[in-house]
Amino acid sequence: MKIPPPPNGEGRPPEEQENRKRQLRFIVSYLVVGLLGMWIFQQFILSPLLVRQIEIPYSEFKSKLNAGEILDVTLDEGRIVGTMTDPDTSARDAPALPFTTVAVPEGDPTLIELLDANGVTYSVSPPASPVGGFLLAYALPLLLIGGVWYFGYRQMRGLRGAGGMMGVGKSKATEVKPETIGITFDDVGGADEAIAELTEIIQFLKTPERFSRLGGRIPKGVLLVGPPGTGKTLLAKATAGEAHVPFFETSGSEFVEMFVGVGAARVRDLFEQARKVAPAIVFIDEIDAIGQSRGGSVRIGGNDEREQTLNQLLAEIDGFQSTADKPVIIMAATNRPEILDPALLRAGRFDRQITVSAPDLIGRLQILRIHTAKVTLAPEFDLQRAARITPGFTGADLANVVNEAALLAARRSAEAVTMADFEAAIERVVAGLEQRSRVMNERERTAVAYHECGHALVAALVPHADPVAKVSIVPRGRSALGYTMQMPTEDRYLLTQPELEDRIAVMLGGRAAEYTVFGQISTGAADDIRQVTQLARRMVTEFGMSGKLGLVRYSSQQYQFLEAGDAPASASPETLRLIDEEVQSIIEAQYDRARALLTAHRAALESLAQQLLQTETLDGAAVQRALAETAGS
Repeated sequence: MKIPPPPNGEGRPPEEQENRKRQLRFIVSYLVVGLLGMWIFQQFILSPLLVRQIEIPYSEFKSKLNAGEILDVTLDEGRIVGTMTDPDTSARDAPALPFTTVAVPEGDPTLIELLDANGVTYSVSPPASPVGGFLLAYALPLLLIGGVWYFGYRQMRGLRGAGGMMGVGKSKATEVKPETIGITFDDVGGADEAIAELTEIIQFLKTPERFSRLGGRIPKGVLLVGPPGTGKTLLAKATAGEAHVPFFETSGSEFVEMFVGVGAARVRDLFEQARKVAPAIVFIDEIDAIGQSRGGSVRIGGNDEREQTLNQLLAEIDGFQSTADKPVIIMAATNRPEILDPALLRAGRFDRQITVSAPDLIGRLQILRIHTAKVTLAPEFDLQRAARITPGFTGADLANVVNEAALLAARRSAEAVTMADFEAAIERVVAGLEQRSRVMNERERTAVAYHECGHALVAALVPHADPVAKVSIVPRGRSALGYTMQMPTEDRYLLTQPELEDRIAVMLGGRAAEYTVFGQISTGAADDIRQVTQLARRMVTEFGMSGKLGLVRYSSQQYQFLEAGDAPASASPETLRLIDEEVQSIIEAQYDRARALLTAHRAALESLAQQLLQTETLDGAAVQRALAETAGS
């Protein structure tokens, strides 16, 4: 039998006793401060506002009464209130002055006679009820103060639970209905492995006994990680459309507020809502907004709010209140998994971590079929070729390209979207919008033509470069005066040192062509030099492709899925100098190689440049023809 705790509080947990003492101290101090504030308000603020009479002594009142200066009076208990003439003015229409005086405690038996003798109008106010006076003076203010205190106390308790003052602690998550989504796994392509994992999670929710009969347990959390645009949020929407269980969707930034404790309150409210309708799924997009690691360097500005929110999220995932028959599964998505707190990623919290990467050839074909289902395609449109010429494109990129192709076809009033529209859309997405209004003088136009032909010829001459698809001197985007587009024929996941060196040679072909033809250089190769430097430095510091530095990594990767570069690792000044020398050596060797190739095929360079100046755009076949026609010269 459970023995109840003694009435005096002994036997209670120390935390509960301390909380009760803290609450008692708060109540007592609040009442003392409230009473003091009420007295100050009555004495120094309310009384001067309500009572504006002139206070005169009783003797002066008797003198003014005998002098005929008193006009009328009201006799109250212990006080006389009335009006009198203003002795400082002689105007007959001057306003009367209100006055008050304290009467003689035992009463003045001659007062009524004096009032009658001087013709003063007088009246007697009835005695006030002591109960009413007490209620008006003390009980009502006390009730008001107590009501404000009770409201604030309840609201602060609600802030610790669900809701909070003015709803600030209430979760902003919305419950998504499957019928309002309209997206299922059939609308997601290129993520078969992720779909299989999420399908199993849904089956866990619908038929938990199928998996628990052998002792298995349902996973608590699923983390979707991958680069931007790969379809993490789309997978979550499809899960909501397939699950047919309550699905709560929110974002990590919705938990972060200026006030400390609001985020934690919203986390509690979110999981409380989910547990009421369990089994349920909670999806937090961009969880890195609240899940950043609590260790590492100290961030200026304080992180009490973020850390309290993260701590509450960790506690809710573990969840003493969750049960096996009514589970709450948390899904989250991020493109910055490397900054998440280790406690958030440990087993038992996010049991499943699903990587959603850029789709391969088969995945791109699936995505293109989904996005072109409602687009009118020309009969000769080749989806296989469209998938092959878009390596590295994410699902969002492909959706954008398909939409741009449809807009281009509609702009020229076509009946269907052709492959030409699709390729033009790729150029628009990759290189930017054509800037035909940007007029170059003939000298600049010639320099750009030789520059782009240098890229194209070196790409055609080195053994491991991707084939050239198009060369143009039509300005695009914000700064590109021309461009050379290469179309890979297959997806590549590993690159050898010769292949990387060929890429550097192709990127330096434009600068090499300018120097070979004009004997001077321009600013047109600024972006090429940036990319070359970055690639060569990665070869030395990350890929171990330097004979002098060996198989040692000298860079620390900042982000796994975001293109933010590498942070330099700690190294001695001699090592850093050697890294710079090796990077410069690789770049100079490939620049000399590009110059040698262009010098050996100078006739092809001249022929190709003249064609480009006339037509402004050439395809990859023109490059091969120029090389073939000048092979014997």
